[in-house]
Amino acid sequence: MSLDENLNKILARHDELQALMAVGGSGQSYAAMSKEFSDLGPLVEQINALKSVRRELADSEALAGDAATDTEMRALAEDEIRRLKDEVKTQEQNVRVALIPKDEADAKDAILEVRAGTGGEEAALFAADLFRMYERYANDQGWRFEVMDISDTGIGGLKEAVANISGKNVFAKLKYESGVHRVQRVPVTEASGRIHTSAATVAVLPEAEDVEIDIKTEDLRVDTYRAQGAGGQHVNRTDSAVRITHMPSGIVVQCQDEKSQHKNRAKAIKMLRAKLYDAERQALDSARAADRKNQVGSGDRSERIRTYNFPQGRVTDHRINLTLYKIQDVLNGPGLDELIQALATEDQAAKLATMT
Repeated sequence: MSLDENLNKILARHDELQALMAVGGSGQSYAAMSKEFSDLGPLVEQINALKSVRRELADSEALAGDAATDTEMRALAEDEIRRLKDEVKTQEQNVRVALIPKDEADAKDAILEVRAGTGGEEAALFAADLFRMYERYANDQGWRFEVMDISDTGIGGLKEAVANISGKNVFAKLKYESGVHRVQRVPVTEASGRIHTSAATVAVLPEAEDVEIDIKTEDLRVDTYRAQGAGGQHVNRTDSAVRITHMPSGIVVQCQDEKSQHKNRAKAIKMLRAKLYDAERQALDSARAADRKNQVGSGDRSERIRTYNFPQGRVTDHRINLTLYKIQDVLNGPGLDELIQALATEDQAAKLATMT
């Protein structure tokens, strides 16, 4: 289907919905029509803007080609033609971008998981660096960053940490962060000054609503235990920590951050719901695209996506071959946004290429 055929089909559907809604109605059917009509609104405005510019171009071309047009008017029309041709290209690009299928999860909050990988204590220290990086980035974005579970090494490192990040378009930005992050630096415990390579794994899961994922009580095994680590005397004297196993999938989640067992259970259920929702998304994505692993933002947790080289002060994202020589700026938050914006732009370009 050509671009124009697609656009005409969208306009026809918009008119059809408008007519159906004018008749009236109620219930889920009317609500669904209303939402579809509202979602199509911005796209219809862009299509109409494109058609308007095309009409202006056609009028100017007709004027320039008319033998009765005097020389001065023809010159003005030709100048206008050049401007309008550029405007048509811009408007067509805007429409194509608007036609890219939207990821329904983009507007959702996210569950962030950071785990130390290969490299022992140095990997745990790097995991802590990454977790702090995302917390700073969340603060810069005006998001809420809530720690849900954390397991530290006692000397500044993290075995694993989980946070709930809420705000505007959280998943839309952080979804590109899933994968293996590698660090190259001299550990503080290395007397000879030798550079070590360690890794940490990041997973970003869109938070699911209750209506999206139905969790049956009979499918859960809930274990309670005494929390370990920081938290004061209370946290170590009561069985406040909660571990939940989803029997059908084998997924296990745990939370010990709160002193209340009830609050820990609620947080653990939220984590479980996000994991089950993410598993559904992964299955759908795999079915839709066999080459999914080659796409930016595929979310493949086993893929090495980025290297942080401290001796050279650089951060390299291997998916788009982008290197920034501002490692501290990235780890402090602001520089991370430059990487994320570049990844989003590349992702958009890749999707546009499949549409042409």
